[in-house]
Amino acid sequence: MNAIKVPEILLPDGADMQKWAVNACDQYTSDYAYWQQLDKIVGENPSALRLVFPEIYLKDNPDKRIADINAHMNTYIKGGVFKSVKSGFVLVERTTQSGTRTGIVLAVDLEQYDFSKDSKALIRSTEATIIERIPPRVKIRENAPVELPHVMLLYDDRENSVLNSVERGITLYDFDLNMGGGHVKGTFIKNPQAVSEAFYKTAEGKYKNGEKLLFAVGDGNHSLATAKTCWDNLKKDLPEEERATHPARFALAEAVNIYDPALAFEPIHRLVKTDKPKKFVKGLKTEGGKKAYVVVNGVCTQIAFSDDVPRGIRELDDYISRFIQTNGGEVDYIHGEDELKSFSAQGAGIILPAIEKNDFFRLIAEGGNLPRKTFSMGEGNEKRYYIEAKLIKNLQAEI
Repeated sequence: MNAIKVPEILLPDGADMQKWAVNACDQYTSDYAYWQQLDKIVGENPSALRLVFPEIYLKDNPDKRIADINAHMNTYIKGGVFKSVKSGFVLVERTTQSGTRTGIVLAVDLEQYDFSKDSKALIRSTEATIIERIPPRVKIRENAPVELPHVMLLYDDRENSVLNSVERGITLYDFDLNMGGGHVKGTFIKNPQAVSEAFYKTAEGKYKNGEKLLFAVGDGNHSLATAKTCWDNLKKDLPEEERATHPARFALAEAVNIYDPALAFEPIHRLVKTDKPKKFVKGLKTEGGKKAYVVVNGVCTQIAFSDDVPRGIRELDDYISRFIQTNGGEVDYIHGEDELKSFSAQGAGIILPAIEKNDFFRLIAEGGNLPRKTFSMGEGNEKRYYIEAKLIKNLQAEI
C-alpha cells in the first residue's frame, strides 16, 4: 500500500498561535456572533481565519472573499509567515471536555481515495457526498497555493498499534485555543515510515471477502472530495512524471483512531427553518425503540426513533425534503443540543440519537456510505482547528 505520504508541513513562524488557529469552516453555520467575535480576536494578526472560507458567508459576496483568501495566502507565503517542517508527521494532542484526543497529521494520496457510494478504495467517504456542494468549493480551492485541512480520517486500531509505534521529537506548538476550543499540543514524529507501516497493518483482513479499508473520512468529507476533484481536473494536463509528485495529488489530514476514548460520536441534529413548525411536527411520523426529540421554541418533546439509526435518518431526511418542497423553508445541520435549542425559534429542531462507533467500520466496509450528516465527532468546539498547512502548487522556491 502507498496511500500515505510524508508531507512538507507549513506552520506559522512566530505568530500568536491563539490568533492563528481557528475552528473548522463548516461549524456554527447559523451563528454570526461566533464568527464576528472570532474576527475581533484575530484583528490584523496573521491567522488561518484569513485563509479559509467560513460557510456562514458562502452567500456573502463569495468572489471577493475567495480573491481575498488567495491574496492572503500569497502574502503569507512571500512574507515569511510560514516555516517548513520536513521528514515527519505531527502528533496532535487535543484536550477538550471529552478528554485528550490524539491524532496524526499526514498526507494521503488522492489517487487512493474515492467518495462514490460503493467504493472499495483504501480511503472512503463515510456518508453520501452531495455533488452539488463540490463546485462552489472547487472555486475556492482551484487557485489556492496552500491548503489548511479540517479533514479528520478515522482508522480501525483496537490494539492502539499505530500510536505505540510513534517516536516523539520536538514540541512544535503547545497552547490554548480560542473560542472555547480547549488546548492543543503538536509534537514532531521522527519515524514516519514505521508509523505508516503500522497504519497499513490496521487495514488488513478484518472485513468480508478480505476487503482492505485504511481510512474512513470522519470530518471534512466534502473538503476532501473537493481536493480530489481539483486534482482530477489538474492532472489531465500534466505529464505522467509530474503527476507522481505534484503537491496537489496529496491532501493533508489528521488521522484518529476510532477507539480513542476522547473521540465522542455525536449525532448531527436537524433544524428545519419554517414558519409552519406545528404543521411540520404534526406530519412527522417515526417509530422504533430509540429516542429522539422535537424542539420548538426551546421546548423538547420525546418521540420514538428507529433502532436502525441510519435508516431512521434516511426516512427523516426524506420527510424534511418533502415538507420543504411543499411548504418552503430550509434545513440546517446543527452540532450540539444546546445550539439547536437556541435556534429552535426559527422553526422545528430534531435531536437525533447517536450511532454506535463499534459498528462503524463494518458498516462502511460492508454497506457503503451512511446517510449524509449522520454523525459528528464531538461538539462544535471540539472540531479540528486549522493549524498546519501544505503547498498544493509548485511554489517551493518562493518559500
